[in-house]
Formats: sequence, structure tokens, C-alpha cells
Amino acid sequence: MADQLYLSLWYPNFRLQSLPAALVGVLRQFALIAQDGKPNSELGRVAAASSYPMDWTESPVYQRIYVNDERAEESADTEASLPENAVAEATEQMHEDSAYEFEMNWMLWLPEPAAATDEDDDPEIPDLDAEPEPAPKLAWRQQLSRVRIIGFGPDFDEGSYEQNGHIRVDFGLDTPWVMEDGVVDLAAAKHIQQNVEKLLAFTLSVEKHCGISSRLLWTESGEPLAEKLIARLQRLN
Repeated sequence: MADQLYLSLWYPNFRLQSLPAALVGVLRQFALIAQDGKPNSELGRVAAASSYPMDWTESPVYQRIYVNDERAEESADTEASLPENAVAEATEQMHEDSAYEFEMNWMLWLPEPAAATDEDDDPEIPDLDAEPEPAPKLAWRQQLSRVRIIGFGPDFDEGSYEQNGHIRVDFGLDTPWVMEDGVVDLAAAKHIQQNVEKLLAFTLSVEKHCGISSRLLWTESGEPLAEKLIARLQRLN
């Protein structure tokens, strides 16, 4: 079953005034990995920024969606969506009971959904004596995947930073890295491994460059992610 994947980061002697610089550091490391050696691409920019008061049940008090496609050359978002500028604007009015969320994209290998056919509307009665047909191979391609990077004020959601980290990275479902369902052939194994390498590259880059005191890569269900990744890689190899 697919599970939500997170990376929690804690900093030594952390204060609210340190949050903008810490967020910029994490966003920059993500941008470097996302751009994959292609600087100035839209993958190095913030796609959206929001500020939430009190807890997640509240509506955002600040929100901005950035234009980062081919229209960006004619848009004020060209410079505004750079990590340092987006963070500066979103945290201009900082509060201890607020959370600051920044959305960015990277490319991950994902299987294409199976296309529906006319035969699906009128299935034949199966021949119980016939040999089972092999499951079809999934077509994989690189697709945009949204990541949310959130900085927590110390009083947001009753001090949830103690469990979530001063900064938490929400990767979405862990499917691109463990792929519990579907047919995994050699090509799929290669793509899953590339996804894992990108995830680890970002995690290690943050650990090396962002001055954190501790980190935790975890899933919502509590199942140890390291065990899931090891089990998946063992099945692939």
C-alpha cells in the first residue's frame, strides 16, 4: 500500500529568526538536485508559497502561485520565484504560530497508467484451461512530481515541530521509490533505482550543506523506509 513519505530536519539552537535562512538553504539544495545539471530551469524555482496560521485547519493568510513556464520571461515571477526571493516575501511578516510552505517540482520516473481499450467494455469469458497471459509491461516516463517544503514556527499546531522537524519535506506518496504494485522488469528496476538515487542525493546534500543537527526520513504509517527501500532493491537485483 502506498505511504506518505517525509524528511524531517532539526537544527541546533534554533530560533524563529533563523527559519528564513534555513528554508532558503533547503530549497537551494532541492533546486540543485531537481535541475540535474541544467541551471536556470523552472525546476530550480518555487512554484507556490503559502503561510498558514495556528494549524492546518486554517486557511492560508498568504498565498502566491508563480508562473515558471515559457511565459515567465514576460512575467514578474522570473526573479520572484527564486528560493531566496520567494522565502523573503512569504516570511516578511513572521509569527511564532505560523507555518510557511513552499512547493517545488522535480522529475521522477513513473509508470504510465494503462490505456483503456474497447475490449475492456466487452470482456470475453475466460478459458479456465488456457495458459495465463503474462502481465503487460508498464511504460515508464519522467514526470513532474510536486514536493512541499515547510518551515514551522515554534507555536504552530501546538509545537508540532518537535515531531515534524523545524523544517519538513513532504515528498508525496512513496510509490516512485518502492513501487509495491505492478510489473517490475529490468527497465522499471533501473528507473526505480534512479528515483532512489535522487532521493538519497537530496537527503545527503541537505545533511552536508544545511547545518542540521539531525534528520529523519520516515513514512506516515511508521514503517521503516530503509527496510522498504532495501527490500525493493533486493527484489530488483
